[in-house]
Amino acid sequence: MKKSTTTNLTPDQIHQLGLVQVQEIEGRMREVAAQLGYKDLKSFNAAITPDPRLHAHSRKQILDLYTKYIDQMCPKLPDLFGRLPKAKLEVLPVEEFREKETPGAQYQDPAMDGSRPGHVMVNTGDFEKRSLLAIETIAYHEGVPGHHMQVAVAQEMPRLPPFRQNEKFGAYGEGWALYAERLGNELGFYQDPYSYYGHLQNDMLRANRLVVDTGLHSKHWTRQQVVDFFHEHSPEDEVSVQSETDRYIVDPAQALGYKIGQLEILKLRQYAKDQLGDKFDIRAFHDEVLNGGALPMDVLKERIEDWVALQKTPSAPPKGDKQP
Repeated sequence: MKKSTTTNLTPDQIHQLGLVQVQEIEGRMREVAAQLGYKDLKSFNAAITPDPRLHAHSRKQILDLYTKYIDQMCPKLPDLFGRLPKAKLEVLPVEEFREKETPGAQYQDPAMDGSRPGHVMVNTGDFEKRSLLAIETIAYHEGVPGHHMQVAVAQEMPRLPPFRQNEKFGAYGEGWALYAERLGNELGFYQDPYSYYGHLQNDMLRANRLVVDTGLHSKHWTRQQVVDFFHEHSPEDEVSVQSETDRYIVDPAQALGYKIGQLEILKLRQYAKDQLGDKFDIRAFHDEVLNGGALPMDVLKERIEDWVALQKTPSAPPKGDKQP
């Protein structure tokens, strides 16, 4: 568990954290359902699942939507970051021979020598069965300001040795990408309430994982308890629920990193805000999170605390100036 989360959180702490997150996210999901005229989540989920308007009508439509959301995010990046990657980002379809076993979208790193851009590889197979709800949030997760910002910036940091430029820590990388999905909301995106609901669904999946993974491996839950919890707190279909459950059984704690990493970054941002007040700069904070490359979360905490302390230190006077 410590290897996956790179924190000292105990299974009980993670389990309780998950329960709190599930309750919080469900509250926001109910608000969306009420906004669209439904009395509860059960009736809302039952209505949207078969709605053809919320499913893709072609492979091109899926690719175009990913491109649209990434393109609308790119002009906003200078508001969030001081350092932007030189590596470009392209949206490409997954090769047809890989469609059966590939997730809806995944990120492919750019080449270190700049010869190849980063890619968001999108699965357009069985397009008529694919929901459109989560495309916007996944575009921010896999593309910008998610994996592409994090990976490309690290690759381009000249002071980092090659192993640090290419290091992977699940809680850091997936935590950053999940945090990036929330940045989309803070910037005023997810204007379509169905798209915002898809964002909340993605967040809920990661919160559920905190509960059911620790339930399985620390509290000795049965498989059926995991399945029942998913059905109670998620609109995931039966095939997805069974697949997710298999994943947690065979790979304990792996899925905890997403939400733990996101919450740790949010906690560090709030700490920096509280400490720096008017001196807090979101661009400088994000640069400090990314410029050191992928790190264990406890090391990232030390890095941000050191950075905050440095920001609070009065600047030395320019050379030649006299002290008062």
